[in-house]
Amino acid sequence: MKYYLKEFAKANIVGLTIFIVHSIILYVLGNPWYGDGATTFFIQNQIFSVALYAVNTMVIVNFRKRFTGSLLNLKVLTYALIAHIVVTLITVFLLRLILVTGYYKISFDEYMASEGLEDYIFPFLITAVATSSFYAVSRWKNKQESKVKQSKIIAGAASAKFDALKNQLDPHFLFNSLNVLASLIEENPKQATKFTTSLSKVYRYVLEQKNKELVPLEEELTFARTYMNLIKMRFEDSIVVEIPENASHQEYKVVPLSLQLLLENAVKHNQVTPNKKLYIKIYEDGNKLFIENNIQAKQVVKKSSGVGLQNIRQRYSLLSNSEVHIVDDSETFQVGIPLLTQAEQVTFEPRQSELLADKRYQRAKKKVEDLKGFYIHFTIYAVMVPVFIYFNVQSTSFPWALFPILGWGWGVAGHASEVFGWSPLFNKAWERKKVEKLMEDENF
Repeated sequence: MKYYLKEFAKANIVGLTIFIVHSIILYVLGNPWYGDGATTFFIQNQIFSVALYAVNTMVIVNFRKRFTGSLLNLKVLTYALIAHIVVTLITVFLLRLILVTGYYKISFDEYMASEGLEDYIFPFLITAVATSSFYAVSRWKNKQESKVKQSKIIAGAASAKFDALKNQLDPHFLFNSLNVLASLIEENPKQATKFTTSLSKVYRYVLEQKNKELVPLEEELTFARTYMNLIKMRFEDSIVVEIPENASHQEYKVVPLSLQLLLENAVKHNQVTPNKKLYIKIYEDGNKLFIENNIQAKQVVKKSSGVGLQNIRQRYSLLSNSEVHIVDDSETFQVGIPLLTQAEQVTFEPRQSELLADKRYQRAKKKVEDLKGFYIHFTIYAVMVPVFIYFNVQSTSFPWALFPILGWGWGVAGHASEVFGWSPLFNKAWERKKVEKLMEDENF
């Protein structure tokens, strides 16, 4: 009922606006309304306005239901405008028939004989302007919503990059890792070497995946095992983790670093001791990957901001219609993330000129992000090299530090080659020749 009252009020406002504009035009032309003439025209104007508003709204609603998502398509829009013209002319004809024969007591034959095209021009023009304005505004709003959605995707990716870099440079995580490394060097140099290798793999994976929307499930599971090996070196047998060896389908993809964020949250918000072991299980069920852990909440813990989980949910909402499944009861916390085979394409309608104008900016922005990622990577490496050497000198005469330094160094060199576009084997000339050769190949 509220909806109809609201629409009725809108129709009367439209009619009042038309009456005021019409009156101003007549006044300027030197033929203003007087007395009963103005009252009669106002009543008739409101009747016509409400009726035309109602029938044209019905056309819009009907077309929206029948052509969901494609109402602003040129072909459908043409059909809609034709429908508006037809219902407008029919409505005006019927209203005039009722008004002339009922109010003015003129016979039907006289009415038909006196009826002319000029009687339909004014209501037709008003309806044409109103409906055209509606579709023009709708088309503009649709473009703006597309731009907003595109901005959300960019913002989601930027947020993911921010979280990845934040986790990468998290001082607590880094200091805890170094403390574990220091104790391992004294107790078990071999284990210390494994720890540093795992640590470098974790940081390398974060840098490699931060620019991607989706990554293969197989890669994410492998990274989860590496990450949990690192965590278990700190908590030892206090954490029990079950991670599948392989994905059930090779084409499954997930949001990058989603497992790391969920595993980190499980460790962060629960007690992990030999007497209170934390059990974490990762498994597939249908088209979802579940991460499940027992709840043994810390007595004193900083209130969670929910940034990690919120980030995962928002990125999935932009890539797929599938929702992230969350169960939080007194014993178990469970998160189910959708397994995707491909990212759903989001349809945008940017103008070609806008697309071309934005292209250089996006390329420059990506280049800056790549450079920033490399400089952060190189800074961490430069800081860690003397740390490795120091611990090596303090612990044993065996030069175990060379392994992580050289291994990580190759990774830094590869990252530099990728960012700066230089390679001793595959330079720009080689790339250009290869591209030209592929373009000439008709079977490519």
